[in-house]
This record gives sequence, C-alpha cells and structure tokens, in this order.
Amino acid sequence: MRFEEAFSGWQERRLSQVEAARLLGMHERTFRRYVGRYAEEGEEGLLDKRLTKASHRRAPVDEVMNLTDLYREHYDGWNVKHFYSFYRRNHGGGRSYIWVKNKLQEAGLVKKAPGRGKHRKRRERAPLPGMMLHQDGSTHEWVPDKHWDLIVTMDDATSEHYSMFFVEEEGTASSFMGVSEVIEQHGLFCSLYTDRGSHYWYTPEAGGKVDKTHLTQFGRAMHQVGIEMIPAYSPEARGRSERAFLTHQGRLPNELKAAGITDMKDANRYLQGHYMPAFNEEFMVPAAEKGTGFVPLIGQDISDILCEQYERTVGKDNCVAFEGMKLQIPQDRYRLHYVKVKVRVHRYPDGMLAIFYGPRKLADYDSNGNLLIEAKDASAC
Repeated sequence: MRFEEAFSGWQERRLSQVEAARLLGMHERTFRRYVGRYAEEGEEGLLDKRLTKASHRRAPVDEVMNLTDLYREHYDGWNVKHFYSFYRRNHGGGRSYIWVKNKLQEAGLVKKAPGRGKHRKRRERAPLPGMMLHQDGSTHEWVPDKHWDLIVTMDDATSEHYSMFFVEEEGTASSFMGVSEVIEQHGLFCSLYTDRGSHYWYTPEAGGKVDKTHLTQFGRAMHQVGIEMIPAYSPEARGRSERAFLTHQGRLPNELKAAGITDMKDANRYLQGHYMPAFNEEFMVPAAEKGTGFVPLIGQDISDILCEQYERTVGKDNCVAFEGMKLQIPQDRYRLHYVKVKVRVHRYPDGMLAIFYGPRKLADYDSNGNLLIEAKDASAC
C-alpha cells in the first residue's frame, strides 16, 4: 500500500523518483527496480524472493537436535558460555557461540539475559599486574543444601585469579589468607580494592564514608606492608569482581556436582587443581603494559604481619589474659620476669596464637591457649 501510494504520486508527477524513494525509505535505484517488477508482475513482484528459499548455510535438523539433546541430558542448568566451552573442547563442536546460544534459546532451554540498563562509563583497567587487586566474597549454595562463602583475590589488569577458596564465613581470617597466598607467590602489590565490610573498614554511619584513620586489624596489616586500600561505594564500582562471581555461581555448582563433591575440603582441592587454572586460561586478558607492579617482600615474616594483633599487659603470674584464656609466658634467659610489661598477642588465620615482646617471639600457643613451643631465638615481626 505504501508503494502504490508512492507509485501513484510518481505517475501523476506529484513526486519525483527521489521523493518517492525517500517516502519508502530506500534509494532511488531501488525504487526504479521496484517499478519495473511492479509493471511486469504486479504485487507479486514486490515480494523478496529470498524469503521463499532456504539458506545453503542453514544447519541440518539432526545437528540442531543433537545439540539440544546434549544440553538437555548432560548440561541442564549450565549457562551458555560455560556449556559452549565444553561443547567445543569435549564434543568437537564447530559452530559459533552465537549460533549455539540462539539454538538453545529457540528450544527454550536457556532464557535470554535481561537488559543491561542505562549506559555507564567503563573504568579502565590498571596497566600492570600487581598495581590493583580486588578481594571479595560471595555467599551461595555451591553444593546442595550448603551455603559457603567463596573468597576470591584477583588482578584488575588481567582478571587473573591468584587465590580462591571456600570458608564457612567471610571475615578477617579469610581476607588474611587470600592476601597471604598472593604475597607468598607473587610479592607485594600496590593497592587493594574492597567493599566496605566491617573486617576491611570502620564505617561510622551505615552506608556512609569509611573512616581511614581508625584501622581494622586487616587495615593495620595493609598499612604495615605499604599496600593502599581503596573502598568501593557501589556494586557497579566492583564491576569486574561482581561479573566474575556471576560466572562462578553459574559454573562452579555444576562442576562440583559433576565431580560428586559435597565436602568443603574436596571442593577447595578442586578449585586449586582444576577450576582456577581452567578459569584463568579462559578469562585472563593481557595487561595493557609490559612489566609488573609486584615487588618481593624482603626481611619480614609475612605470617606475623597478616594476623590479628592485640596489646596486653602481663600479669603478676607472668600470664597474659586473652579472651578468657590465660597464656603462660615461659621462663627465658633474657629477663627474670615480664610482669607489667606491654606485649603483643598475635592470632593467626588458623586460630593459633603467639606472644611477642618487641621483635622477639616469647611463645606459641594453640587455639585453646595451650603452650606449644618456646621461642628461643629472636624473630622479626
């Protein structure tokens, strides 16, 4: 009807070919071709002939059915990107990711992702590995009927995961464990980007700005080794780590289920031996610049920095009171006694304890306060 209106206007000289073509949203050469078809075949000549022909690139029906049957029988619930990596690697799939996604969506096996919302400006990655790391935790039902916290420490420049493990509950100890694994393997890094969890920051007003003068135990340790801490004030600010967790929530439960894993120790072994190397291989990106922001840690025992430290005064019986326990300081050759002396109690991520006087360790204790080994030599803290 639109064409007939434009065609009549052109025949009656009310419209030029250029104006008629503009009315139809086409080039004037296309309009002239349509005029020729209309004169020869009438309205039938205006139909697109491609609509009646099957594309020679169309996949065979059997191939589409094999794909959907494979997903339905063995990978039900997997997200498309995760399934696609297994489809190519383990089943010899040769189709593109978009083709696989479209076929699964057409079959109703996966849902289309919701819209992304309003446009936001993307923050550029750090130029070098080790300049900025992200650390965050995610509570999720990683195995049936069990909610664990997954703690991830990753690089902003490359998205490489340096540390990931499950714990019962995220906190100071888990944060120390993640940072310790990175420093022991790669060295000190420049800055750490975190949420405003209470183990990272003191926040005087809920939802307000963090207090950078009153440090938590974790903040004190980062300040001691010279690592800058950066607070995030919205989930969007932690976009890279948030997107990584969405990927883990879509993949990890399926892989743990396929491996028959329901125990946390087994799950952590699977993370280290299988999942994290495969994830890094698939999702790591090259850094913008050559080089590294990591520097070696020299002359310090990192375990005595990445721990909780509390100042206490020694009692008349050479014992230190600490959270309902009495930590007995053994006799040594340096002092007759430590009565009324200020000492430091270190609590390590595994719950073990130690007492320091200045740089010297006086004794080690188990998590119940029982004396283990008397420290005879001076050690740096």
